[in-house]
Amino acid sequence: MSDELKKESRLKLAVQKSGRLADDSRTLLEKCGIRFTKSKDQLFCTAQDFPLDLFFVRDDDIPAFVASGVCQIGIVGQNVLSEEKILSKNKKLQDVDEVFPLGFGKCRLSIATPYGFEYESAQSLQGKVIATSYEGLLSEFLMLNNVEAEIVDMRGAVEIAPRVGMADAICDLVSTGATLAVNGLQEAEVIFKSQSVLIKGADVSDAQQRILDRLLMRIRGVLQAENSKYIMFHAPIQSLDELRNVIPGSDAPTVLELQGRTDKVAVHAVCNEDVFWDTMEDLRSKGATDILVVPIEKMLE
Repeated sequence: MSDELKKESRLKLAVQKSGRLADDSRTLLEKCGIRFTKSKDQLFCTAQDFPLDLFFVRDDDIPAFVASGVCQIGIVGQNVLSEEKILSKNKKLQDVDEVFPLGFGKCRLSIATPYGFEYESAQSLQGKVIATSYEGLLSEFLMLNNVEAEIVDMRGAVEIAPRVGMADAICDLVSTGATLAVNGLQEAEVIFKSQSVLIKGADVSDAQQRILDRLLMRIRGVLQAENSKYIMFHAPIQSLDELRNVIPGSDAPTVLELQGRTDKVAVHAVCNEDVFWDTMEDLRSKGATDILVVPIEKMLE
């Protein structure tokens, strides 16, 4: 096999080298049955049981790695991808597409103002100074709302800018809002919602696309299993239809005969929504017994 053919028969994935997305990305791949051996100082490693190579880079470099074809796919926050597409002069970035939302790393980019700042709409920012690490997304938001404001580009500690007199407001990523409160700020408006996504560049061979399809199948199975539960219970036959309507997210449960019983059946179902205690109590009140809810490790439709 030629070196070029060997190269095309593997898929290269760029992920964050450190931080929460790095840990979540690695966990996702492990749940997909893909194992890597990596020491702390390594920037590249190869899977032994799947045709996938992993590159560990800074999160804001991931879109460029994918756009250039060094890696065919990447895992990155939507906020990073959108910011790079707005600011970068690399035209190939426009060909990088979001393939699949991964659900972790959820956050929001928000305007935050000091307590006492009367914020009614984006127009409240007219003529103000705003500190941010996301100049591109903020500029786009201001332009869409016909607001003229001065942007102070900061690479860290954005939340202290109003306190030290550098800005009237900030635009920063928010998860819980606790950091804002500590610094005397309140969230005024969300301008961009983000989560981690699998991205893909234009330079993908047919062989690599087949590998990507296999990877996506596994990822879908993992995410669906995480969001699903397997529920089992015994049900009176006369209450079967009523009980079926109580099971969240299940269209066609499996109904099995119980040995030696003509008045009850066993019901098994995969639920695509959380089964809470109130759901179990509702089932119990309608005659269900021996209710069991268990997690699902792997799942393929």
